[in-house]
Amino acid sequence: MFPARFAPILFGFLLSGIMSCIVTLVASVKTVGLGADTITTWLGSWGFAWPVAFTVVLVVAPFVRHVVSKLVREADTSA
Repeated sequence: MFPARFAPILFGFLLSGIMSCIVTLVASVKTVGLGADTITTWLGSWGFAWPVAFTVVLVVAPFVRHVVSKLVREADTSA
């Protein structure tokens, strides 16, 4: 298990891995179709995209959290 202080990094790592996996698979199938080269093309693309996606998630997440905090109002606790 990881200490709780690593939760944001672990979240970004898993999220970027899953998202880049799905997006590169879709892009690979669209580009080369379903055939003998699909898996090789996809894994090559995913291996390149995941570190990029992880870095972007870590850099952009604070900005996105800030924007979301401005777009969402506080919960009404008077009820």
